[in-house]
Amino acid sequence: MRYLDPKADLTFKKVFGEHPDLVMSLLNALLPFDKPEEEVTSVEYLPSELVPDNPLRKDSIVDVRCKDALGRQFIVEMQMVWSQEFKQRVLFNASKAFVRQLEKGGIYELLQPVYSLNLVNEIFEPDIKDYYHYYHFVHDKYSDKVIEGLHLIFVELPKFTPHTYAEKKMQVLWLRYLTEINDQTREVPQDLLNNPEVRKAVTEIEESAFTDAQLLGYEKFWDVISVERTLINSAVRRYQEGLDKGIAEGRAKGIAEGRAEGIAEGRAEGRAEGRAEGEREKQIQIAKNLKQMGLPTESIIQATGLTTDDIKNL
Repeated sequence: MRYLDPKADLTFKKVFGEHPDLVMSLLNALLPFDKPEEEVTSVEYLPSELVPDNPLRKDSIVDVRCKDALGRQFIVEMQMVWSQEFKQRVLFNASKAFVRQLEKGGIYELLQPVYSLNLVNEIFEPDIKDYYHYYHFVHDKYSDKVIEGLHLIFVELPKFTPHTYAEKKMQVLWLRYLTEINDQTREVPQDLLNNPEVRKAVTEIEESAFTDAQLLGYEKFWDVISVERTLINSAVRRYQEGLDKGIAEGRAKGIAEGRAEGIAEGRAEGRAEGRAEGEREKQIQIAKNLKQMGLPTESIIQATGLTTDDIKNL
């Protein structure tokens, strides 16, 4: 038996975009629900394209979007290549889904939370050990003070290792499903197949379940991902090289400018000191002449600006 990678666009949308029970299980496993009554009990799929009300505004397409009986919306994204813009796109899409709940004149109390679950197949927080990142509106001093609305969850799949984390059972099973199975898999671990939901998800990615046209699209997807990753890495490398070059050139220019500025300041100070010394010599000569003429010391001081000691030493 040959399987396809569940992280690919084709397979991910087939598993979680066509089977309400599977996406509901994934949401309950990975969303930050503290109480059983918070869990999702039913879902209704919504259009994955968030068409703007104004045609001049940006259109958005997500992998999976649905809502439950309470009106809470859930966006699920599988991101193969990380970029710094992705977080902003997640915030943008979640915000758009949140504000579009109300028609003109609607009541704010009717607004329901939007949960955005983002599974990322690259490490984007290398300095943080945890693979699970949860962002929401919390008071900076009192963590129990929360403004309900947007809940953004990012999961770094490469960091996940089931033997080092104490997650919920279904969280482990779903993350193993996404990280352990790929198109090189010939035999799925039995403990994954023992769970009926995961077993159903495994069946959905069997190669035999797809047409030749779908398989061709699957292969092209990986080609696109490879090109995208190469372009991003190349852009990052060029940026870093440019930054290093800019720093080096800036440092050299700074040294040169500092040296030139120091020379200029030295010359200016030298000229100033020379002028001051010349002016003093001029006043001393004037004082000598006035003293020979018999003028009193006080008059000589007023005329030249010299001190009493200067006059005595003439």
